[in-house]
Amino acid sequence: MKRMFAPLVLALAAAPLVVPTLPAAAQQGQSDLARVNAYIRAVTTMTADFSQTDRNGQTLTGKLTLKQPGKIRFQYQKGVPLLIVGDGKALTVIDYEVRQVQRWPIGNSPLGALIDPSKDLSKFGKVIPTGDPSILSVEARDPKRPEFGTITMIFKRDASSPAGLQLYGWVALDSQNNRTAVRLSNQLYGVQVADSAFRWTDPRPRGRSAGG
Repeated sequence: MKRMFAPLVLALAAAPLVVPTLPAAAQQGQSDLARVNAYIRAVTTMTADFSQTDRNGQTLTGKLTLKQPGKIRFQYQKGVPLLIVGDGKALTVIDYEVRQVQRWPIGNSPLGALIDPSKDLSKFGKVIPTGDPSILSVEARDPKRPEFGTITMIFKRDASSPAGLQLYGWVALDSQNNRTAVRLSNQLYGVQVADSAFRWTDPRPRGRSAGG
């Protein structure tokens, strides 16, 4: 089958210092970054349905499970032999069709900006104007390490959601211009999620099991 997952790697770098004489738009941007930080720290667990679209327009769907800090699972639709799991330290892509396993430190992944509550978006993120006051878009990238790519997180302002925001999805772009867009729906917060959800079975011959 055609691989639908482009390697998502990202490091996080410092932004210019904030000065007291920021114009109103910049002050609003800092306020929005603080709100996104508050959202990430408020979401202890989440489940959602997702659709993932690559740069060729091909789409896969599945179930997303998140548990802070650093744990995430993308369970793809039936018939797709892919699994992506973050166990708090590494992000692992398991391809059961070809019995291949790839791993990256979560800190080097765009998802690190989303699933590491200790990160401070004011140091590596910026608000991207959307033209819609109900939508908040934040880009995270490291200009010194372009090989780590870029992630743009998209939120809807929603008073009933954590910190007044609802994560709508994100777009990741790697250094080879492989674009992966993820859209979420049916988000549920504060649900009970067992740590066993982030274990997986190693498909490689004579490979050790990771607890699945």
